Formats: sequence, C-alpha cells, structure tokens
Amino acid sequence: MSELVKDFNDYRTRMNEVILAKDNLVLKRFWSLDNQAYADGALPSKTKELLGLVASMVLRCDDCIKYHLGKSYEEGVSTEEMYEVFAIANLVGGSIVIPHTRRAAEYWEELIKK
Repeated sequence: MSELVKDFNDYRTRMNEVILAKDNLVLKRFWSLDNQAYADGALPSKTKELLGLVASMVLRCDDCIKYHLGKSYEEGVSTEEMYEVFAIANLVGGSIVIPHTRRAAEYWEELIKK
C-alpha cells in the first residue's frame, strides 16, 4: 500500500476512534445512517460510491474524495469508469473541480498500484 493511501487510512481510523469514543449519540446515529445509505439497495453500493464521489468532488472535500475513491476501488471500479466519473464531476462542478480531479487522479493511481 502506498504511503499516501496508508497515511489517509491510518489518520481516518485513528480520528474516527477518538470521535466515536466520546459516545455522542447524534454523531453515532449520523455515521450509522451514512453507512446504511451506501449499502446495496435498489442501487448497488458501487453506484452509490460513485455518486458519493461526484458529490464530494463538486463539494470539494478532499478527504471525502479519497474515501470514496478507496471504496470505489474496493467495489471493482475500473480506471475507465473512474475517469467518466471525473468527467461528470467536472461538468457539474465546473473548472473549480479541476484541482480536486488532479488530487483524485493521483490518489487513484496509488490505489491501482496495489
């Protein structure tokens, strides 16, 4: 696993543990709802992850982008599919999304090196 991917996953895991250890009911319920929303349903989880990725790119959340890239990789998304997602995000979000696309492409390249 690349250092970029490892660092992100380690930080995310560590901080999630810190936050959840505070036992805040609202945060726990929100995070549970988030997990449930991405489960297979009428839409498969792969599609939902790609939708989450587009939304994250348009909203310009680099942590969210990395998270959804990782989940999309786990779901078996191909590079060709990923670049179509990048194209949709840029179309919807405009040129301000381009820097996030660069970082997303960099992270994707690290994921597919595995």
